[in-house]
Amino acid sequence: AGEGDEEQKNVEASAIEVESGDKPKKKSKDLGKDGKAVEELSEEDAALKEGLELAVTRLKETDADIHKQALQHLSNEIRSSTSSMTSVPKPLKFLRPFYQPLKVVYESWSDSNSLKLMMADVLSVLAMTMQPPGSRECLKYKLAGTLVNISSWGHEYVRSLAGEISEEYNYRLLQLDNREEQEDDGDDEPVLMVDDLMTLVDDIVPFQMKHNAEAEAVDLLLEVRQLKKLLQLTVANTSGGNPSPVVDERNFERVCLYLLRTASFVVDPEDLATIYNTAYTIYKQQNKLSDALRVAVKIDNSEMLDALFADCASPAEKKQMALVLARHRSHYRIVSAEEEGSEQEVEALNELVGNCSLSESFLSVAREMDVTVPKLPEDIYKTSAVGQPTLAQSLLTRNGGANAAMDSARANLASTFVNAFVNAGYCRDKLIIEPEGQEGAATLNSWLFKNKGHGMLSAAASHGMLLLWNVDEGLNQLDKYFHNSEDLVKAGACLGVGILCSGVRNEAEPALALLSDSLTDANVSSAVRTASICGLGIAYAGSRNEDVRSLLEAVLANDTGSTEYATEASLAALALGLTFVGTCDDDLSSGILTRMMESSEADLNHTSARFMCLGLGLLYLGKGDRADIVLEAVKTIEHRRGRYCEATVETCAYAGSGNVLKVQQMLRMCTEHIVDAAAAEHQAVAVLGIALITVGEEIGTEMTLRTFEHLLHYGELPVKRVVPLALALLYVSNPEYAIVDQLSRLSHDQDAELAQCAIFGLGLISAGSNNSRVAGLLRSLSEFYAREPNHLFIVRIAQGLNAMGKGLIGLCPFHSDRLLLSGAGLAGILMVLHACIDIKGTILDRFHYLLFFLSVSMNPRYLRTVDIDLKPVSVTVRVGQAVETVGQAGRPKTITGFQTHSTPVLLSYKDRAEIAGSEFVPASAVSVMEGIVIVEKKADEQTTQPMEGTTGP
Repeated sequence: AGEGDEEQKNVEASAIEVESGDKPKKKSKDLGKDGKAVEELSEEDAALKEGLELAVTRLKETDADIHKQALQHLSNEIRSSTSSMTSVPKPLKFLRPFYQPLKVVYESWSDSNSLKLMMADVLSVLAMTMQPPGSRECLKYKLAGTLVNISSWGHEYVRSLAGEISEEYNYRLLQLDNREEQEDDGDDEPVLMVDDLMTLVDDIVPFQMKHNAEAEAVDLLLEVRQLKKLLQLTVANTSGGNPSPVVDERNFERVCLYLLRTASFVVDPEDLATIYNTAYTIYKQQNKLSDALRVAVKIDNSEMLDALFADCASPAEKKQMALVLARHRSHYRIVSAEEEGSEQEVEALNELVGNCSLSESFLSVAREMDVTVPKLPEDIYKTSAVGQPTLAQSLLTRNGGANAAMDSARANLASTFVNAFVNAGYCRDKLIIEPEGQEGAATLNSWLFKNKGHGMLSAAASHGMLLLWNVDEGLNQLDKYFHNSEDLVKAGACLGVGILCSGVRNEAEPALALLSDSLTDANVSSAVRTASICGLGIAYAGSRNEDVRSLLEAVLANDTGSTEYATEASLAALALGLTFVGTCDDDLSSGILTRMMESSEADLNHTSARFMCLGLGLLYLGKGDRADIVLEAVKTIEHRRGRYCEATVETCAYAGSGNVLKVQQMLRMCTEHIVDAAAAEHQAVAVLGIALITVGEEIGTEMTLRTFEHLLHYGELPVKRVVPLALALLYVSNPEYAIVDQLSRLSHDQDAELAQCAIFGLGLISAGSNNSRVAGLLRSLSEFYAREPNHLFIVRIAQGLNAMGKGLIGLCPFHSDRLLLSGAGLAGILMVLHACIDIKGTILDRFHYLLFFLSVSMNPRYLRTVDIDLKPVSVTVRVGQAVETVGQAGRPKTITGFQTHSTPVLLSYKDRAEIAGSEFVPASAVSVMEGIVIVEKKADEQTTQPMEGTTGP
């Protein structure tokens, strides 16, 4: 009973009404006539709605005297509400039911009515939210209106109108094309009438540029093909002075960055040229000559480069531009001016462009980073950790049974390459170059003859790799090999000369002087001739040297029917492609095509014939549809090598373009199920071509990775074998975790060639990075494949690539914040990848010396700061992950997760650097801190004390 009474009291207590100070809430919604909920309006909104409805009612009346006041009321209310839109403005919402009646009123007015223009402007704004989709009524009424003062209606209206202008322009262009097709026989060509649209564009673009909407302004101008207006339009000065250009020091960086990024998605060559020319002009107007030079290099325009050096008055700026050209391995030569004393200056600049001081700079950085001590291959293998005999033990043991396997010719050859890659450019090592005063020098000096056959060629050539970029000292040290009785040693010396001259332009032309005799002397052995051809190709990659051309063309035309001469011709075509990469030289392409058509079936079946195809493709590297004529000629080759050549030329032509249609074309080529590896080699090139087309473009790269997953699941074995190489091409010197993981899985595949390509891919993606994870995986693979000599050889090569230059040298062909793609650098990587398509017949056979073509792609990957005299200066810099800032307003941060270092400092693929301290600034207006950067002290610092070159730790 007690519990029941308690419950009853609670019920009664809950039923007692308590008065509250809060006003009772009104029901927000009632049911309208149509049964839908209608929101109750506040007094202010109700007054607004009533005023708008009254204005519409007055406009419907016939009395013209009250129309102006009504229109003025509508216009003022709409303008005040659309100035900043976060949602649909209330006037537009309230006027929605009256849009059609207002259109009827507008149509009923005569053209002589002075208020019709104002009425058209109001209808244009209303159409922004009320027009039927695709009708473009917003633009229609604006064209019938005042055509000026568009910005007074707000940002959202301007954005909507710009979109409709683009649609209308494309529609009129399509109509013009249709008329041209119908009037082919007529004398008068139809003209595109867009003057009315251009009037609106001229009003919209200055407004957008003034209000930090540069990306929208550029998009509009691109759509109507009037990008040049960006350089012509002005915006009114608020202080009352003269109008200022729409592109100024406040926004030019954002404009140019957006233009350059947009170029990656433009297909039409004329539009592409307009984008680059506009960016170049803007940079030049703003005195950003180094950035303008990068654009000129991008489009390979020598006249622009001439103008930049002629207009530049700053010695520091000229040197900085020369350093950018040097990194690109440019063929450009600065022309001497008529001024007194200019010849010495031009000569010094040309030496900079020719990388004449690259070795000195590299060794200086190596000393500062304390990595000059040479490393033995065993330091890379870590053989002592797993109980295997060390290389020093094998060297000092002549005929030990336990060491027989380690002392095999294949193992010694692997050590030769590892030693060459790891100590490249340091001019010191413990295998080839005899250290002064070291005991056992005679034993170490015999390393050359611990290799057999063509292994001696690679061992002698590796001497050139050790002396990379150091031409004077290198030639003296290689001279002794030219007097050796072994032809293969002489051949190695010829190749070594080409390697040490790689990327260095010397006025004495030592490589040409030493190697030309080997090609003109009929008594020279085939091995020496072949090595000389390769040496010329490596030494003069991208140089466009006419003397080299005449020499190699003679070799290409030599047809004696033997296999050796066919190999020489193929490598001569490759060397010509390297030397004249991206030139679209018709005479050279005709010569290569003629040789292919005249070659016998046995010559085309030989694995070296692939290099002739690649040489032809390199001539059109990155040139797009300019290769169409050659492609048609290639289709006449009936041999299967013709399909290989066609795929090679097409993929090279669209390298780095991101062309989706070409990617789909390559995928269709891979759908045919061909089991025979020889017959499916064109499919292998297609797989490699998918990566080549999308390389350097992030979105395309991500989509390509998905495509490769499908190929690995559903493709035939010849297609699968090339997927690891394609992955490596996408991520050269960029060891992404997911890619390393995938290649690691593929390295254990049952198919030997697939596993070998995956292992080599691990070496390429980690080249020069000293990546510890990849190094650990490769050590595990060396144990796993200890009894497989071919696999173990590739593992050793990959270990050498991972530790390339002790971490100071990379293979990535991109530079200048990944804007520029070095044609010669990419060609060197492509050469090795094409060889790996038949890895058993090339790298694992007697063509292993082709690995030295990677020297064309090798570049230091550090940031070094110097003064105006190019002496090192230690500067505090922030190094972090690059952040994409395209299209962002203001000045957003360009790096994230940064660390502070003192230069010199190493930069990985995705790293970006910026000066951290306030003491130094770049001596020239550089926006990219890469390679060698000239700095100077700030003006206030210079007045207190002179700048002194210091060296970092």
